[in-house]
Amino acid sequence: MRTVLVTGGSGQLGSCLKEIEDPTYNIIYTDYDQLDISDLTQVTLFFQSHQIDYCINCAAYTGVDDAEKERKKAYQINEIGAKNLALACKTHNTTLIHISTDFVFDGEKTGSYTEIDDTNPISVYGDSKLKGEIAITQALKKYFIVRTSWLYSEHGNNFLKTMLRLSEDRNVLNVVGDQVGSPTYAPDLANVIQRIIQTECSDYGLYHYSNEGVASWYDFAQAIFTIMGAEIKVNSINTTAYPTPAKRPKYSVLDKSKIKNTLKLEIPYWGESLKTCMDILL
Repeated sequence: MRTVLVTGGSGQLGSCLKEIEDPTYNIIYTDYDQLDISDLTQVTLFFQSHQIDYCINCAAYTGVDDAEKERKKAYQINEIGAKNLALACKTHNTTLIHISTDFVFDGEKTGSYTEIDDTNPISVYGDSKLKGEIAITQALKKYFIVRTSWLYSEHGNNFLKTMLRLSEDRNVLNVVGDQVGSPTYAPDLANVIQRIIQTECSDYGLYHYSNEGVASWYDFAQAIFTIMGAEIKVNSINTTAYPTPAKRPKYSVLDKSKIKNTLKLEIPYWGESLKTCMDILL
């Protein structure tokens, strides 16, 4: 029986992986209290005591704004943690599946970003994630780096759940309308990760995955309230009207051609996956 390690196991994506768990695999879920990936000694000892075939790294520092003032912590988890896992995977011939982000781009492109486009992060979070990608590629050959965007689900904290909470006591909301990307339903991404493992894919490298379609945060919010049937007025505002500590890419739509061709995928449209999620939540 193959063994799969999932770091960040109680986070949003880790929780979704649990829900589609393949019983033919031995799956180990860890969080910070069981395995601090920024501690090389801990990582080394963990890999020595378990025969791990695949490591899915869902552990990350994801506080985009908080990272601007907690730089050291962001880099410890997103860069050093990724490097430590890559080194352990190399030693033990383990395949690493690492989750990255659209925030490695600056958002100045007008077309969809491909895997070969130049990166230029404009936030500490984006830079720390890019440094993690680089550390993996320098240490390891058997890896899949999967960049995704605007992740949401029934679990954890995310934009959808924030909108649902705000709608409980507000009937007017201001939402940024000039940042454009693709909302991604975490269970859809979890299914792709599972497919990589089940098909024993060996086309290692960098991939992009998000749901199909394009939306602004304003569009995303409007869709949420339309599905709810809620009478919430949503005003579209510019990024400049809602200043945040971290800069965000204004356009970060990902081109999924490579992953679709490699894994023979049909990717759901973001609006359909949103309906699926809200049927569960509501």
